[in-house]
Amino acid sequence: MTQAPTPTADTVRRLVRALLKEGEEGTKGRNGAGGAAGLDVRPVRESGEQCTWWVGSRHVLRLAPDRDAAARQRRELRLRDLVRPHVPVAVPTSVAHGEWAPGLTYTLDTRVPGGTGEEHDVSAVGEADLAGLLGGLREVPPRQAEALGVSRTAPRSLETLRRRAVAAAARLARADEFDPARLQQLTPPGAAQLAAQPATAVLVHHALRGEHLVVSPDGRVRGVLDWSRAVLGDPAEDIAGLALAVGSGAAVRAATLAGYGARPCLRGLWLARCDTVIHLAEHLPTPRTALLPLLRTQLRHAWEAILLERVTEFREDDDGADEEP
Repeated sequence: MTQAPTPTADTVRRLVRALLKEGEEGTKGRNGAGGAAGLDVRPVRESGEQCTWWVGSRHVLRLAPDRDAAARQRRELRLRDLVRPHVPVAVPTSVAHGEWAPGLTYTLDTRVPGGTGEEHDVSAVGEADLAGLLGGLREVPPRQAEALGVSRTAPRSLETLRRRAVAAAARLARADEFDPARLQQLTPPGAAQLAAQPATAVLVHHALRGEHLVVSPDGRVRGVLDWSRAVLGDPAEDIAGLALAVGSGAAVRAATLAGYGARPCLRGLWLARCDTVIHLAEHLPTPRTALLPLLRTQLRHAWEAILLERVTEFREDDDGADEEP
């Protein structure tokens, strides 16, 4: 198999030069960006694979590093058009797309103004934005999403995750990072009670991390990035993602505003809590120390105490009634 080329600043400049109308330095091309020769081109993240680049101040270039990523990107371009009318936040718009190398795609997107969820706290009005996002995803017709190639994913077993988290918590305890007694709140019967209910699959972004939330300095959620991992599946996964990104309290309040009841909210909370314990334990002994501050922040967010945790039983006539999309 031929190894994929490594994108560099020169790769990006050559591609942008072909996309944007050439003109005098500082003039605007057909897509509203400056002449390619004068554009500031820099990777969004200095470390890791440099596949996402700022192009001037108004565009973002995303390069698929392999054929699997290229297939996801082609699907994502169509999915964003399907999602956009249903959600109250911005979804990136592609102004140009194609292949930057044989079989490897790119998309040049308009940049959504704002910082990330890691840089700005979400306000009460921002929580309403998130509620609109979660509610809008419930309204996306599943058959239309499937027709675009979005796959259905079975819900994860919370009991399996709980057992892994118990083992991981013991490792964290030895490093004085976590009190494993906190996991005793989730018992095997409790995990069974919070199992995903039938017929609740909706479109799930599946990567609602802080880096994918565009948040303004006043705490409004202005956009959501990177729809390449979207699936039809358990809505609690997006509640869990928000718990890591903005805190359990804000995530549960947003989900409640979106019409989700106690069961999916608590399920999302415990998915997040188990995930953070497992992920921190996996990375703690490795030299990838740059990840540890983020993982510790996510652990703190997920383990925020919320009033909803006092709900330990569900009425039989409530089972699934508030979870239908």
